[in-house]
Amino acid sequence: MQTIIVFLGPSLERETAEAILPAEYRPPAKRGDLLRAVEEGATIIGLIDGVFHQESAVAHREILAAIRKGVKVIGASSMGALRAAEMDTLGMMGIGEIYRMFKSGELISDDEVALVFDPETGFSLSEPLINIRFTLREAERQGVLSLKDHVALLAAAQSVFYPQRTYGRIVSAAGAALDPATGDGFLAFTKLHAVDRKREDAILALTHIAHISTDPSFCTGT
Repeated sequence: MQTIIVFLGPSLERETAEAILPAEYRPPAKRGDLLRAVEEGATIIGLIDGVFHQESAVAHREILAAIRKGVKVIGASSMGALRAAEMDTLGMMGIGEIYRMFKSGELISDDEVALVFDPETGFSLSEPLINIRFTLREAERQGVLSLKDHVALLAAAQSVFYPQRTYGRIVSAAGAALDPATGDGFLAFTKLHAVDRKREDAILALTHIAHISTDPSFCTGT
């Protein structure tokens, strides 16, 4: 019987997570939380969300300590993707496109996945830059934006401090670089078609953990 502890916050709603993987779900991880999970008997740890700036982030050494004790540590989506890209050669497993992009060097900053959220509800109050990137790509693919519009909006998003990033704010920040009608069309597009890559990767990670946790060949320490 596996003891699975998953650190999850705004990347995925709890109801969906529990339907994919029965586990003990804890709030976004801060420094020391993974060591505590190991001490409390975790055999699999899923690191999805973690704190970035408001408290000390999950340390590399505690992930390594968990791995050395035979715990399977899987990261994706947000802090998990960032740490997995840094530590996959030491035994941490990364899942999903965001992990791949950090690993390849396409993404280099934690600012890509940072956001602010309501601690009571877990709802995001800002939009992570990585989701904005994917949404802009999709809007261009569907003809809502030109390449020039895409570039202008991405630059605007990068210029806005992460707690203040919303689609409305980045359209405003683009200013004269974006035609007003195009801005309105893009905002209408985001209401129905915004891409949530962090959510998609969180689902991939939980699905993977569900699979390995019921695989008779799985054992800790490998």
